[in-house]
Amino acid sequence: MTERALSPLDSHLAGLAAALIPFRASAGILARWGGQLAWHLGQGGRLLVAGNGGSAAEAQHLAAELVGRLRDERMPLSAVALTADTSAVTAISNDYGYDEVFARQVRAHGRPDDILLVLSTSGRSANLLQAVHAAREAGLRTWAMVGPGASPVGDACDEALRCPSEDSQVVQELHLISVHVMCEYVDRTLPAVLGKAPAVPDTPRALMNGHSRLNGAGVPS
Repeated sequence: MTERALSPLDSHLAGLAAALIPFRASAGILARWGGQLAWHLGQGGRLLVAGNGGSAAEAQHLAAELVGRLRDERMPLSAVALTADTSAVTAISNDYGYDEVFARQVRAHGRPDDILLVLSTSGRSANLLQAVHAAREAGLRTWAMVGPGASPVGDACDEALRCPSEDSQVVQELHLISVHVMCEYVDRTLPAVLGKAPAVPDTPRALMNGHSRLNGAGVPS
């Protein structure tokens, strides 16, 4: 467009388009997380996932894709969105304070070597930070999907995917892309877990089982 102001749609799409190229650097971490999820969930492990507001919707979306299915028919996988049980959420918030709303559920449902994934556009949500601390104390692996910049939540986790946009709406949309791509890798890898096929070349088992910390671009450090 020229001198005329961009419409809200054009402005939003321009922001999303600007983030997509640098977001390609996240390909490695999404492949590895998807592979690790397939091996862990396919052998009876559990994923716990949490977020606030729009990120709560993303958390429930991810759980639905895993308990249900993304595309093809497969076994259900154990994924629990800690945002979805309104009675537990309101009881814990009322009795212990909102900062404990996810942490107490992590202590109840998490087991050693399970995975907690938290989603936050700001990376500063106190209740997610408390959940990460509870998960680490209980021996869970901790992952975060956050935005750019300083992120106490991302820094507290074993690994973090940092989406390259200052616009929280775009960050949430990149989180949704991440959810779908990660689930694609789960579905590609699950047959190998179940002994029906070899692992696909871009998610070797050595990568799936690695727990190395990644830098902000999703590259092993």
